Amino acid sequence: MTLLATTDTSVFEKIESEVRMYCRTFPVVFERAKGALLHTDDGRPFIDFFCGAGSLNYGHNHDAVKRRIIDYLADDGLMHGLDMHTVAKRDFLTRLTEVVLQPRGLDFKVQFTGPTGTDAVEAALKLARRATGRTGLTAFTGAYHGMSRGSLEVTGSRRARRAGTVAGGDVTFVPFEDGPLGPFDSIGLIERLWADPSSGTEPPAAVVVESVQMEGGVYPASREWLRRLREVTERHGVLLILDEIQTGCGRTGAFFGFEESGIVPDIVTVSKSLSGYGLPLSLTLFRRELDLWQPGEHTGTFRGNQLAFVAATAACELWQQDDFLSGLQQGAERLARFRADAAALDPGLVVRGRGMVLGVDTAGAGGAERAERVQRHAFERGLIVERCGRYDEVLKVMPPLTIEPGLLDDGLGILLDALQAN
Repeated sequence: MTLLATTDTSVFEKIESEVRMYCRTFPVVFERAKGALLHTDDGRPFIDFFCGAGSLNYGHNHDAVKRRIIDYLADDGLMHGLDMHTVAKRDFLTRLTEVVLQPRGLDFKVQFTGPTGTDAVEAALKLARRATGRTGLTAFTGAYHGMSRGSLEVTGSRRARRAGTVAGGDVTFVPFEDGPLGPFDSIGLIERLWADPSSGTEPPAAVVVESVQMEGGVYPASREWLRRLREVTERHGVLLILDEIQTGCGRTGAFFGFEESGIVPDIVTVSKSLSGYGLPLSLTLFRRELDLWQPGEHTGTFRGNQLAFVAATAACELWQQDDFLSGLQQGAERLARFRADAAALDPGLVVRGRGMVLGVDTAGAGGAERAERVQRHAFERGLIVERCGRYDEVLKVMPPLTIEPGLLDDGLGILLDALQAN
């Protein structure tokens, strides 16, 4: 469906695979971007509440990160390093340890899996099975962990699993803490299954979970629920994998989404905004005693993306800056006020979220058709916002963490007007 007049897209339609998706929802040709604004090739600006599906938390072309990249390129810095020792990797590991891991009491080893989030998940699942000697896994309804085969096994979407020809395998799905059908005592169910020798369910190698189910409809896990999950996994010798690929790097307010619960997972996957610039970078973090790999047992040609290391080092340093941290807090407070505004506008809307992400759920107020109309209305007025949820009935609001207050107000105003008009 064409929402706005476009410039030439014929080459995409003729040459590119039908699998393309986002360009159908946002059918314009983008040329440049800065901060929270995207610009088309014919000069139209769009406020970006999509952020590259969560890979641009720090906005487009952040000046501090860009300067570091330009300097590195100008000095003919090494670009491809596999897993060799390099200055860029050394600097990144040092900053990651000093700024992210040590202040949070996380004594993790770092595995570079590259280039994307699903690679980190694949490594996490493989490592969990190796460490425990078990093959089973427990995942949650509504979960999304990636599109490669192992990641699809723990992803709930039937559509995605069918496309990947993935069957049930060794994965047991249980309901998440909350979802379209309402709250559920999933921890109680897990405890009963694992404790009963006749349940037909063996304790698995690992439980894999998101601190906020993003693609599933923006359902945050409560701190109490995550604590219970941590306790039951420890009691049964099951590893806990936290998928922080979209919830990490500040999206939920803290660097990691699990932080506010006070738990320490066994394994954490990180990607998307980690590089700070939209460059491919993906990590699997895990407790030291889980580092059971033999050299070369899990490799990847692009696990040593040197330019991404340079950018990620600069992005880590933002977390030491008071203005960045205060801006993040102010942005979260502004989204919280919008949450109240949307609820007051239409009592049928349910708005969930944490930090710098909100899900505006239209399931009880017009459903997916209304969400699509709202998305289209917003796009026609210069705002890009994604939909998620089981039936694309949830508008996922993800502005850059660094967005200027005026632009954030403008974007939220467009979205509120779109909700009111539709």
